[in-house]
This record gives sequence, C-alpha cells and structure tokens, in this order.
Amino acid sequence: MASSGIATHAPTTDRPDLSFWQIWNMCFGFLGIQFGFALQNSNVSRIFATLGAEMQEVGMLWIAAPLTGLIVQPIVGYLSDRTWHPVLGRRRPFFLIGAVLTSLALVAMPNSPSLWIAAGMLWVLDASINISMEPFRAFVGDLLPSRQRATGYAMQSFFIGVGAVVASALPWILTQAGVDNTAPEGVIPDNVKYAFYAGAVVLFAAVGWTIVRTREYPPEVVAGFPDARDTPRPSIDGARARNQGRLLFALGLAGVAAVAGFGLNRDLYLLTAGISVFGALLWLLGAGRTGGMIDSIMVDLYTMPGRMRQLAIVQFFSWFALFAMWTQSTFAVASRFHGTVDPTSPGFNAAGDWVGVLFATYNGVSVLAALLIPLMVKRYGARLSHLINLSLGGLGLISFFLVDDPKWLLLGMAGVGFAWASILSLPYALLADCLPAGKMGVYMGIFNFFIVIPQLVAASLLGFLLTTFFDREPIYALVMGGFSMLVAGLLALNVKLD
Repeated sequence: MASSGIATHAPTTDRPDLSFWQIWNMCFGFLGIQFGFALQNSNVSRIFATLGAEMQEVGMLWIAAPLTGLIVQPIVGYLSDRTWHPVLGRRRPFFLIGAVLTSLALVAMPNSPSLWIAAGMLWVLDASINISMEPFRAFVGDLLPSRQRATGYAMQSFFIGVGAVVASALPWILTQAGVDNTAPEGVIPDNVKYAFYAGAVVLFAAVGWTIVRTREYPPEVVAGFPDARDTPRPSIDGARARNQGRLLFALGLAGVAAVAGFGLNRDLYLLTAGISVFGALLWLLGAGRTGGMIDSIMVDLYTMPGRMRQLAIVQFFSWFALFAMWTQSTFAVASRFHGTVDPTSPGFNAAGDWVGVLFATYNGVSVLAALLIPLMVKRYGARLSHLINLSLGGLGLISFFLVDDPKWLLLGMAGVGFAWASILSLPYALLADCLPAGKMGVYMGIFNFFIVIPQLVAASLLGFLLTTFFDREPIYALVMGGFSMLVAGLLALNVKLD
C-alpha cells in the first residue's frame, strides 16, 4: 500500500499531488484498451467487407460499437460509483472484468465465419471494452486533484496513442514480415487474425499492470475531499419533462412512419426510433414511473451541469467526424487511389493496409500532441487549445479529397493526431472540475452519450447522404467529417469556465 502513495485511512482536506510514475501507472492500462480499440477501428470495416458487406451497409453494421457504449457506460459508471471491494477498490473490479471479456472477444472476432456473427462479435467486443474504458475516465477524477487532471487525461492520451500506433500498423507490419494479407473469399487474412491475437495479450497485460500497481481512496477518505459534497436527487419539473418526452416520442414515431411511407434509406430507422425511445424514457421520468438505476441516470442526464451541456455539443460534432473517418477511410482510399471497392482485390487490401498505416500515423502524432497539450493549455487556455487542435484535424480530413498521392495523406493524418489527443483529454479535464466526486462515474458514463449519439446519427445519415447526393463516393464522408470537426472547434470557444 505504501508504495502507491494513496492514503487509505484518514480523510484529507484535498487529494495530494501524485508523482509522475503514479500517474503513469494509473493510466498505463489505457495502452491495452486502446490497442484493442484501434484494432477494431482500423480492421472491422475490412472484416465486414471480406464477409460480404456492401459499402453502404458498413455504417449500420458498425452501429454495435456506439450503441453498446450508450447502454454500457452509464450503467458501469453508476455501479462503479457504488462499488467498494477490499482488495480491488471501486473502479478496478471493472477494469479486470472488462479486460478478461475483451481479450476473449479479440481472439474470437477475426474467426467469425459469417457477416452476422462478426456483427454480433462487434457488440460483444465493444461492450467488453466499454466495461474497462468508462471507469478509467472516472479514475483520473477520483485520484488526482483538479490542478493535475489535465496532465492525467493527457497521460491517458499518450498511452492511447502509443497503443493505437502499434495496433493500427500491426497488420501492415505483419505483411512486411511475410504474413499473408489476402485470403480466399469470405476468409479473414492471417495478418488481421494474428494482430487481433496479439491485441488480446497486450490488453490484458496492460490493464493488469494498472490493477496491480495502483490503489484507490476508500470511501471514508473520499468523504473528506471538498468535492465529495452530498448529492441528493435533484428536483425536476415533472410536467415539463412529460411534455418534452411526449413531443420527442411523437416526433420519433412520425419519423419512423416517414421512412416507411416514403421509402427512405432504412438506416434512418435507427435515428428516428432512437428519438422515440428517448422520448418515452423522458415521458416516464416526468410521470414518476422510472425507478432505481434508470431513474438516477435519467435524472442526472436531465439536470446535468451547464458546462457539460456546452461540452456535449462540441463532442457531437467531434465524434461525428471520427465515426466518418473510422468507417469510410478504407473505402475512400480504395476507391480514390486504387479504383476499386472489391474486398477480394489486391487494391482493396493494399488500401486496407495503408489505412492501418494512416491510423498509426494519427495515433503516433497524438503521442507527441499529448505531451504538448498541457503546455498549450498553460499558454492559450483549454478552449483555444481545443479549437487549434480540432481545426488541424478538420483540415486533415478534408485533405483526403484534395491530394492526388496517397502518401500525402500522412500529413493530413498528423493534423488528425492533434485533434484526437485533444478530444481524448481536454473535454474530460474541463468536465471533471464541475462534477461531484460521488457521481464521477455516472456523469462520465452520461458524457459518453455525447460520443455515442453523434455516431448513431452518422451511422443513420452517412449512407443516406452518400447515396442521395454524392453518388456513393465515400471520400465525401471524410469531407463532411472535416467540416464537422471545424464546427466543433469553434463551439469549444462557447464553453463557460465559471
């Protein structure tokens, strides 16, 4: 216990500063989590295409990832806020459970025999990653004082970048080492399979390091911190919530009917049905018919701090752009530079390997950016720093449309790297300072809604927009993502710090 530097008995007036190596240890597990997440991001579209998915179907198949996050993260946050294990503490039990499940899913995913089994495995994989990922966000708020939180989240970004660099490039590296990157129709190439197996080992080892090398403040110590104030159930205007819920429920149903009646793209069912489901939950909340965990999460969502609402809008446009990049980059590079979207062709698989290199590039640059962000914040403040970084990312995505040589995409992805490091650190640093310690987990989970919702919107709209306005050219998905990221940067200036 003594080596951890974490007090375990007497309450203190505030959290003491932690050393560099203590922050290193508490964040190291994110290297493994991002290793698995990056393998998913850079290879799942390729796996789906190999198993027979059409380009316009990929977005909807990808929906498992954000949708499981929408469900899992607030639940895990709620539960971890109320957990205390005498050995593993509050958040670390969830680190361990998530690491075991994710490692197993990484082994199973590239061995999926059919498209729908692969889609189901993506649900399992992403749910498992989220079980570990959400408590890691709250972990920084739990253990670090306000003055060190930007450093803590930047350290997480550093490890996210390191893990993702290797994971994204691993199929390409294995190809250079002589492992096959092509396979018979309907079979995942060996270089992708071996990369996923390596990811299972790395993820479990890295998360295990954080579990073993870090301790947590027990409840009696947390109770002595200034931000551990009582958080009674906030009062809500029941009539207003009911009316808002009814309106959203009706709008959602009308949208479902419009999609069916006018023969619109079926991807829009997800968006319209989601609006209706949220409206129903809000309606029930206003009527006093929810209870327990659902009631608590819905109340906290409905009464979230003002700064969190402002950051939510920034997150929406940021993650819309990221989802477009993750789901359409392979198709965009294959179509624009190889003239094919046939997943069995050498050109498509070469594009898939190159996209792995591009993703490794932005993650590699994010490592450097994570080291620079605390200095940027000190000089320019968090909001202006976020604007600068998101602008670099937006221009980087737009560059996919402008360059004629795919090698120049490396420069654009360097800009995305700065945006990625910023997205993974500055919104959380700004958010943690306005949250009560007793609800750090659930609010971090709720904040994930504003990562998930834009991805659901993107999954619903991108296929429709590409088919309707852009002749199914995937490069325009990245252009839309670039402009979305520029908008996010401008909106960051609207976040109030008082």
